[in-house]
Amino acid sequence: MRWNTDNSFVRELPELYAESEPTPVRAPELVVLNEQLADQLGLSVDELRSPDGVAVLGGNEIPDGAHPIAQAYVGHQFGNFNPSLGDGRAHLLAEVIDRDGNRYDIGLKGSGRTRFSRNGDGRAALGAMLREYIVSEAMHSLHIATTRSLAVVATGETVIRQPPSPGAVLTRVAASHIRVGTFELFRTSGDAALLARLVEYVRARHYPDLEEGEAAALLEAVVGRQAELIAAWMSVGFIHGVMNTDNMTLSGETIDYGPCAFMEGYDPDAVFSSIDHNGRYRYRNQPQIAVWNLARLAEVLLMLTPEPSQNDIARYEAILGAFDGRYEAARLRLFRAKLGIDDRSDRGGVDGDFDAADTELIDDLLVWMAAERRDFTSTFRNLAQSLRHSNSNLDAIVASSRDGETFVRWRNRWLDRLGDVDRDEIAEAMDRVNPIYIPRNHLVEAALAAANKGDLAPTNALIEAIRQPFNEREGLEAFAEPAPDSFTSGYVTYCGT
Repeated sequence: MRWNTDNSFVRELPELYAESEPTPVRAPELVVLNEQLADQLGLSVDELRSPDGVAVLGGNEIPDGAHPIAQAYVGHQFGNFNPSLGDGRAHLLAEVIDRDGNRYDIGLKGSGRTRFSRNGDGRAALGAMLREYIVSEAMHSLHIATTRSLAVVATGETVIRQPPSPGAVLTRVAASHIRVGTFELFRTSGDAALLARLVEYVRARHYPDLEEGEAAALLEAVVGRQAELIAAWMSVGFIHGVMNTDNMTLSGETIDYGPCAFMEGYDPDAVFSSIDHNGRYRYRNQPQIAVWNLARLAEVLLMLTPEPSQNDIARYEAILGAFDGRYEAARLRLFRAKLGIDDRSDRGGVDGDFDAADTELIDDLLVWMAAERRDFTSTFRNLAQSLRHSNSNLDAIVASSRDGETFVRWRNRWLDRLGDVDRDEIAEAMDRVNPIYIPRNHLVEAALAAANKGDLAPTNALIEAIRQPFNEREGLEAFAEPAPDSFTSGYVTYCGT
């Protein structure tokens, strides 16, 4: 088996990885294959499903053109610097050039020990790998920048977790695996020449329109992508759960789906991760954590300026300071769309600026949703329905509310903002951006529990639903229903490491 590869990271940055091959597994068996992604990458589905292909996806064989490595990186975890990270259970196999000439990393996760494994066994549990497959595909279908999953292969081995679980290997596809934590290696090494090479590599690979050698411009570009990404997370109620600097990419893709979850009842302080004891990475904190992480990147990039002046420092501070405005602009754009507000409709306002009023309208809805613990996803779909069937749907919302009067007052303001645009047209536009199907936590847990017992039907059904998240389909009603209160209360997610 040969892939169309060009392993530029291996060629250009040998100081930033360790040579490492995956450890073969006992009995690789294909659990799920992303045929659409395989086709995009120019990989043969038939070959990947063959015994040789499954052997590659399980780490037992290396395809021609691949050069397996383990990448080095460090990072701040829950605010504390950890100098001993790196790919401890993952291998970057190759960079593949897809049908359109785009470059992607293909790597394995759960593929065995490396130089960076520390005390870990290098393996992964089937449930954790299927969770990443499901959630990353949901994010892609929601048009949110993300790494993707090509396959999950069962290993035929048991991994020692709580409880012991079937082992698995995930094949992950990413624009690259370069993280803020990759740059933080230079906190201890101080190798400015190598840092400059890394900056140029990232510029050429991810931001080719930038001028060579402009570290500040690179920071500004990354700030922009991360502002857009976090706003997108917030617009669908996604909580990453472990926003350490080693889990923030320079490409602007979501990466490392460990204790992640989609919020159900709206709670700005929602946190699900079992290891986030103080709620550092709770829903409402995600924008400010992103800025904190980017500040760690800025500190490293500033090392490329010998004896930086106050003007140099001020420039970097201004770039970081611009995050809030860029995030708020992205958030406003996304939530306007969720409410059917065409931002072009503000042209008749004073100075054409409805931003403050629209932000207040959005925030007031969220305050009501929090007080009522309204399901985040369903609320926006129901608002669209209320435009089509105003009386019956409105009565249902009010009847199920503790404070229906507040909602009615808010709805009247919303209708005034919508103006005289056709209501059915607005509802259809809202349905195009507000999902009806997300990986609801109870459905994910049920699918993973069944998979651990050898039943993949719930996993396959869930994947089928979330791949078209905006299109309501007959027979999928259960995938749109919120979890029972008995499930949601006290729900906790785990890293799976």
